[in-house]
Amino acid sequence: MAFDDATRGRLQRFVGAARALLSEEFARQLQQDYGLDPSTGDVAGLESLGHFDDRRLETARILREILAHYLAAGGATGTATRRTVLDRVVREQAFTILNRLAALRMMEARGILIESVARGYQSRGFQLYQRVANGALGETGEAYRCFLFSVFDTFATDLPALFDRHAPQGRLFPREAALLAVLKEFDAPDLEPLWGEDETIGWIYQYFNSKEERQALRKASQAPRNSRELAVRNQFFTPRYVVEFLVDNTLGRLWFNWTGGRSSLRDRCQYLLVKPGEQPEAAERLRDPRTIKLLDPACGSMHFGLYAFDLFLEIYREAGAWEAEHGPGSLDTSTQPEAGLKPLSETYPDEAAFLRDAPRLIIEHNIYGVEIDPRAAQIASLALWLRAQRAWHDAGVKATDRPAIGRGNVVAAVAPPAEVDLRKELMSEMDELDAELFEKTLFLLKGLPELGVLLQVERELPALIRQVYGGHGYLFREDDEAQWQKAETRLCAALTDFAQASRSTYQGRMFAQDALEGLRLIDLTRDTFDAVVMNPPFGALSLSVKSNLAVSYPRSKNDLLAIFVERGLELLRISGRTGAITSRTCFFLSSFRRWREDIVLGIARPEVMADLGLGVMDDALVEAAAYVLEKI
Repeated sequence: MAFDDATRGRLQRFVGAARALLSEEFARQLQQDYGLDPSTGDVAGLESLGHFDDRRLETARILREILAHYLAAGGATGTATRRTVLDRVVREQAFTILNRLAALRMMEARGILIESVARGYQSRGFQLYQRVANGALGETGEAYRCFLFSVFDTFATDLPALFDRHAPQGRLFPREAALLAVLKEFDAPDLEPLWGEDETIGWIYQYFNSKEERQALRKASQAPRNSRELAVRNQFFTPRYVVEFLVDNTLGRLWFNWTGGRSSLRDRCQYLLVKPGEQPEAAERLRDPRTIKLLDPACGSMHFGLYAFDLFLEIYREAGAWEAEHGPGSLDTSTQPEAGLKPLSETYPDEAAFLRDAPRLIIEHNIYGVEIDPRAAQIASLALWLRAQRAWHDAGVKATDRPAIGRGNVVAAVAPPAEVDLRKELMSEMDELDAELFEKTLFLLKGLPELGVLLQVERELPALIRQVYGGHGYLFREDDEAQWQKAETRLCAALTDFAQASRSTYQGRMFAQDALEGLRLIDLTRDTFDAVVMNPPFGALSLSVKSNLAVSYPRSKNDLLAIFVERGLELLRISGRTGAITSRTCFFLSSFRRWREDIVLGIARPEVMADLGLGVMDDALVEAAAYVLEKI
C-alpha cells in the first residue's frame, strides 16, 4: 500500500499517543519507584530505598549505573546534565518498548509469531500461555508481562539491540494500566493494514520525534549542539521512488554492467537508466554476490537497504544460474581473498539450498549501515531481519527450516566508554602493548557520536600500530593490516571476558559493549564498498566537531552533505558508485565550487542527475536533487 498523506498522518497520531503514554509512565516510574527525578535531576541514595524488594532494588542500582555511564560519556555531572540524561533514559525506554511491540505486531502480520500483541489479554498466544501456566504466574496482568518477556527473549538472540531485556535502553516495562492503554492504540482497526508493510517501522522512527521538536531545536541553535540534535534535525524519510532511483543506478547498474546487460534488472528496475541498445562488455568472471558490499553511511531505518535487499535476491538467483552455466570458478571472489569463499556448487548441495540461504547471506555479507542514533540502529537491524523473514515466507520456507541470521552489519556510532577506573581495570589484565593500543584506540574514537562514519580512524591505524608495536618486530607497512587484526581479536576477547566476568558491574558491561561497538565501526571504515547510497545530514556542522571536520575535509567543510558525499566516494572501490539525495544548491552556490571541482569532477564522474525541487523529504524545506557519481 502507498504511504500517502492520510496514512502517514494516522501513523503519526498513533506514534505521538503511544510515546506520550510510555514517556509519562516511565518518568513516573523513575520518580516514584526508583528515586530518580527527571524533572529536577535529583538522585536519591540507594540506602533510602531499603524497603524495596530485591528485584526493584536491583533495577534501582542498575538505573544508577546507566546514569553514571551516560554522565561519564558527557564529561559532566551537574544537576542540569543529570536532568538531561534522565530525560534520555525515559526517551530510550519509551522508544524501545514501542519498537518491541511494533516489531511483534509486524511479526504477527507475517506469520512469524502467533497473535500476541493484537487483542492483548485476549490474544491466542497469551490464552495458550495461560492454560500452560495454569495460574502459577498470578494475576492476568503479571502473567501477560511474563508472557511478553518470554517472547522478547525468544527473539533476543537474532535481534539483541532491540529485544535484549538486560540492555540499558530496555530495563523498564510499563505497569498494567499504561500497557493496556498502549495496546489499545495498537488495536485501532485503521492501523491493521500497516503492520504488514516493511516501511511501517521506519515511519514509527520518523514520527517518534515530532516536527515541532525539530523546529524547536533549529530555533534554539543554528548548528547542532550534540549527536542527538544532529540526528533529530536531519530525520527525513526518503520517498520510495528516490530510494529506487538511487539503488537502481548504483547497485542495479553495477550488476547490469558486470553481466554484460544479461540481467533481468534491466526490466525489474524501473529507474535504471540504460541507453537504447546499450550492451556493456561483460566481465570475464562475474562477481560472486557474496563479495558485493553496499553501505548507507546515515542509514536511519534502513530504507535504502530494504530495497537493495530486493535486488540482491535477484542478483543471487542470477549468480547461481551463471555458475551453473559456466561452471565452478566462474564467479569472481578476488575482491575478498581473505574470506576463503568456495564456489557455490561446493558450498551448497543444490540450487534450492543456495537460494534458501540467500536472505541470510544478504544480511551478513551485502548490506552495511552506520547510524549516530542507537534507536535508528535498532530499527535498521529489525527492518532487515523482517525483510529476510518475508523473503522466506514468500518462498514457502517454514520457520523451522530458515537459517539463523547473524548480527548483520548495522553499527551504532556510540560514544567510546569514558570511565577511567574501568579502563585501568581492564588494561591491568591485558598484555602491556595491547593495553596501550586499546587506550590509544579509544582516544581515536573521540567524537564518534557526532561524526559516525565521517571519523577517518582507519587513516590513523597504520601509524598507531607502528607506534605501539614498531619496536617489537612489526616494522613494515605490509605488517600493519595483519597486526591490527591479531590485536583487535585479542582486544575483543578481553572486552568480552570483561563484560561477562561475574565480578563485573552493570556499568562495566556497558563500558565493554560500547568499546566493542567502536571496534565494529573501525572495521567498517577499513572496508571497501561497491555502492554507497544515502540521504545524508545537511547544513551546518555540529559545533563539537566542526574544527575536526574542517581539517579532515577541507574541500567539503562548508556543509555536511558535501562531507558525506566525499566520504562516500572515499569508501568506494574504483568504478564503484555512490548515490545521494541532497539539497540541489551544492551544484550552483559558489561556496561549493571547490567541492564540485575537486570531488564531484576530480575523483568521480557524474552519471545520473534528477532535479526534484521542493516537497520531496516530508517537511524539509529543501529543493532536492538525486544523483549518482562513479569513482574514477
